[in-house]
Amino acid sequence: MASDSQGDKHPLKEFGTGPFVLRTLFADVPLSEDGTRDDIKINCVEYLDSHLYVGTSDSELLHFFQIPPDPTDKSGAPTFILASRLRPAFAEPAGSSNVTRPGVQQILLLPKVGKACILCNWTVTFYSLPELSPVFGNTQVKNCNWVGGIDLNDDERGPGGSTILLSLNRKIQVVGIADEARPIKKIDFAGSTISVRRDSIACVANSRSYALLEINQQLKIPLMSISSLDEAQPGDAIIGQAQHISGSSGGLLRSNSSAQSRPQTRSPDPSSHRRGTSLGDFITAATRRQEYRPSEDEESTTPPESAASRGTPEQLSRSNTPAPDGATEGHVARGTPAARPQPGFLKPLIVSPTPEEFLLVTGTGPLEPGIGMFVNLDGDPTRPTIEFDRYPKEIAVDGGTADMSSSRASFVPEEEGYVLASMGREFADGLHYGLEIQRWDTDGTEGEPSKFWLEPPNASPAVDSPQSVGIRSMCGIESTNFLEIVDKLCRRRFVPFSSGSLDISTISLKSFDSRTASSMERMSKERELFERDSDSQSQDSLPEAWQATRNAEEEDFARRLAGSTARLAVWSGKNIWWAVRNPLILRLDTRLEATIALSNQVATQRRELFIILNSFRGQDAKSELEFLTFSYIRQRVGILLLTSFLKSEDTPFSDQELRAMEEILVDSLLDPRVVLSLIPGVRNEVIETKRGIWIFGGVKTTAEEFISSNDSNKNNSTMSALSLPVLHFLRRFLAAWRRKKGFGSIPDENEVFRTVDAALLAVLLELDKNSAPGAAKARSVRADLYELVDAGVDCFNRAETLIESYHRLYVLSRLYQSRRMVEDVLATWKRIIEGERDDGRELADGEQRVREYLAKISNQALVQEYGIWLANRNPKLGVQIFADDKGRARFEPSQVVQLLREQAPDAVKYYLEYLVFGKGHTIYVNELITYYLDIVITRLQTSSEARETVLSTYTAYRALHPPKPTYRQFLTDNAPADDEAWQSRLRLLQLLGGNHDYDLEVIRDRIESLSSVAEDLLVPETIILDGRERNHENALRLLVHHLGDYDTAVAYCLRGGASIYTIYQAQQSQPLPTSPEGAKAPKRRDSMPPTQDQQARLFRALLSEFLELEDVSDRVEQTGLLLEKFGGWFDVSDVLSVIPDNWSVDLVAEFLVKALRRIVVEKNETTVVRSLSSAQNLQIQHDLIVKIEEKGSSIET
Repeated sequence: MASDSQGDKHPLKEFGTGPFVLRTLFADVPLSEDGTRDDIKINCVEYLDSHLYVGTSDSELLHFFQIPPDPTDKSGAPTFILASRLRPAFAEPAGSSNVTRPGVQQILLLPKVGKACILCNWTVTFYSLPELSPVFGNTQVKNCNWVGGIDLNDDERGPGGSTILLSLNRKIQVVGIADEARPIKKIDFAGSTISVRRDSIACVANSRSYALLEINQQLKIPLMSISSLDEAQPGDAIIGQAQHISGSSGGLLRSNSSAQSRPQTRSPDPSSHRRGTSLGDFITAATRRQEYRPSEDEESTTPPESAASRGTPEQLSRSNTPAPDGATEGHVARGTPAARPQPGFLKPLIVSPTPEEFLLVTGTGPLEPGIGMFVNLDGDPTRPTIEFDRYPKEIAVDGGTADMSSSRASFVPEEEGYVLASMGREFADGLHYGLEIQRWDTDGTEGEPSKFWLEPPNASPAVDSPQSVGIRSMCGIESTNFLEIVDKLCRRRFVPFSSGSLDISTISLKSFDSRTASSMERMSKERELFERDSDSQSQDSLPEAWQATRNAEEEDFARRLAGSTARLAVWSGKNIWWAVRNPLILRLDTRLEATIALSNQVATQRRELFIILNSFRGQDAKSELEFLTFSYIRQRVGILLLTSFLKSEDTPFSDQELRAMEEILVDSLLDPRVVLSLIPGVRNEVIETKRGIWIFGGVKTTAEEFISSNDSNKNNSTMSALSLPVLHFLRRFLAAWRRKKGFGSIPDENEVFRTVDAALLAVLLELDKNSAPGAAKARSVRADLYELVDAGVDCFNRAETLIESYHRLYVLSRLYQSRRMVEDVLATWKRIIEGERDDGRELADGEQRVREYLAKISNQALVQEYGIWLANRNPKLGVQIFADDKGRARFEPSQVVQLLREQAPDAVKYYLEYLVFGKGHTIYVNELITYYLDIVITRLQTSSEARETVLSTYTAYRALHPPKPTYRQFLTDNAPADDEAWQSRLRLLQLLGGNHDYDLEVIRDRIESLSSVAEDLLVPETIILDGRERNHENALRLLVHHLGDYDTAVAYCLRGGASIYTIYQAQQSQPLPTSPEGAKAPKRRDSMPPTQDQQARLFRALLSEFLELEDVSDRVEQTGLLLEKFGGWFDVSDVLSVIPDNWSVDLVAEFLVKALRRIVVEKNETTVVRSLSSAQNLQIQHDLIVKIEEKGSSIET
């Protein structure tokens, strides 16, 4: 018959948070041959190399063979078929019945020699593996309480034989098993019921106490009593002190005489094994029914082992081996003193967690707690004790530093050590049987140890009463896979958009005008174009079934990680399970599922999620599975926290919780596109190519469940619907992800960072839309926005659409600058300057920005285009573009002048000013003067107010009392800064008074044209022209009488009439320039300094004008000052001839004194010169005579 193991399809809820989980090994074992009996129980189980051996209380040994599942069925489970149903031979005492038989008590497999030892009804028989054929001539060992004691340090599959210990009533028989069973020696230790051995040291126990035996040296170290209430020790034994014990060896003999003392029971099945023999003299000594008649040399305080081992279950505290009910209580009472209460006999429990230690269990009663004590091979305590809630029925250990056969994942190098104890526990609904699990390898410093309860499922609903649980470490191990791990860790394709969601999400674009509609259409086309371009690179490498192939590859990878091994078998009723290490991922995921169930307790749920994360914070992964476990849990917790955050209106996150959530989402390396897909407002920014987004299956399920539950809420699908906390979370989260740009470990890096940049840009634009207009402040949203676009974004086309939709043209220009798209930058600034909507209004002094930007551009055509545009808008600023010597684009002045004349005539004047005043190109002076004259004359001709203003300045200046500034300075100080005509006149005066060549006749004609509206409007200009035409008398007349600018009149005389408003500088005569480059430092023909005679002539003319002043005081004052300061240019006789006779001599006394002094000085100087000349003449004559005398006379013929 066959049976399905049913072991690999449990839902997650069946997995607890404890370190172990039960996986079905064999469900509904056919214990009854005909299926009619329900009272048959499983006593023991063994497993080796796909062979399962089950011992029952009906004295049957069931042998099943495992058939592996179909390799093509990844989720298939192995099945078992019944290979044989064996009833081992056993010896039965007279008068016993089937009720008193415990059945098959032990199955000991010896794979090293291919043998099996079966203890059935206190009789040991031997069989071959795996088919269970009798060996050793049907040899039997009767009256045996335990078979075991194999060396746990020995290699089970190495060469050589095996040594076992048979626990007889009075002795322990050491037997070697190979091709034959060979007794080696006997150890004098009575009533032993269990033995565990490491090399030559065996830890054994009888019904009262534990002891260590040195098999080779025949030494014994008594240990503690099993029951803490039993303080008596047999004989003079001292706990912990080694004692010598005697042993003997005997030959292995064949004998059938033992059958007389205990009838031999054979299997009624004719097809089963029926042979049976007994061991020789070794067997004969043990067949005298000593278990029923203890000898006189046994201690009275120690009940006979036979009685204890065959007592009732109540007497044995739920022994693993069901005892016959026929054993009377008299045997127990007989060995107990009447004066003391009888302590309850507890089943001894021994395991060896490490090669150097044994774990022993003591207690006070079956319903009282038990204490686990660790001793080394010398009997000394080694670790802190461990406590069991109740005295266990069975115990087993798994894992630890030295346990290489634990029920662990095959790829895990080392795991924690656990002890599993079978016991009953009271719950609200009654008694439950299960396993209490706790660590045994702790150092006792971690506080209260954690304990876990593992209870088998009710595999037999027909059985109402709870059934005890058996557990044992198997000889062989079984490989298994957790399909739950495959489901969780297998990467699956995640679809962020449900049907039609893209159309819905597009309304997240904020604007509502016609530009928005075009932006929507553009975005859709961009997405299609991007997907086409992104996929085109890998289109050839994507076969038709590529997704199915990848799914299979992902499953194979996850299945490799999901592999584990099992060695501990657990049984209850008719079912057998493997106790397998519960992988950390399933334990944590179970806690997550329990936390998710707390949907009505949001704060508690959130706190539990952080507790789960903190449970492995700072822990380094020791394996690939553990590494992926940490990533998976972080990602799933991050998704759960995010969904809680999105729905946290009533219970908002604290700042600490929010920061922790952001850290989790970033550190978990969860694809940010998954996070964005959970938030409708930014979901449309997710870029998914044909290759898709691949994430852990468990994370995918969690994300898709949230998306499907929120798809119906279309009101929240726009960016504006997102709350400020969500927007600020996205701002920080996406900024953190953006800092990972360039890391090679990011899958789908291109699509990921296109998505991140687009979403971050959308979030910053949304946050910044309500900011105050103007430049960004430090650490503001606007500063982050600038930083983003300045650094460059991968989603350039999408960024254009988004920025346009928010009407942020200045931000758009910065985006173009990041790509060095000069023409687009200028076009965008032009749009802003011309008044197009720009909500940020950040472009302060836009025309100046354009002018500075054009200076950095080398594209001459582009500079010319925008230079002309700017010159038309702002002529003064526009011409600077063409005039900037530091600009990268250079233009010829003549070319610029022509260009401006044609396309920006209003800017020509300003460019000429730059050429003349800035660069000294005098070739354009005449043209510039013409521009100035046009402006000034046009204003004076058309505006009577302007004429009155000009005339009033003359009157106001003449009314000033000396000392007063020159008229030019007076005019400059009072000129309105924003009056173009005034400023043009000042520049006109500067040019006319400079050393430039210009057309005097044309200028004079233009000035005289004003006579039709008013006389003498441009007096300073007329004075300059008179001076250049050497009409000095008229110039001085205008200076003195029309302007009253006496200081300028004096300066005019000193300069010889060359200029009145520039300081004379002597310059060397140079030829006239023939080009603009040669037009620098222009010169006049009369640029040589004036002679003293010229100056004297002008001063005489000025004196005449001063003497004609109408105001007597001015006349006297100015004449006196002129003669006093500049008397050297006047002749005394000339002055006296023109000075009125009625003037007092005092008015010219200073002049006369200086003049007379000057005459005396001149006379004295003449006398000195004459004397010096006479002396010089005498010296020359003397020198001549000396020369003649030196040469002497000469005769010429």
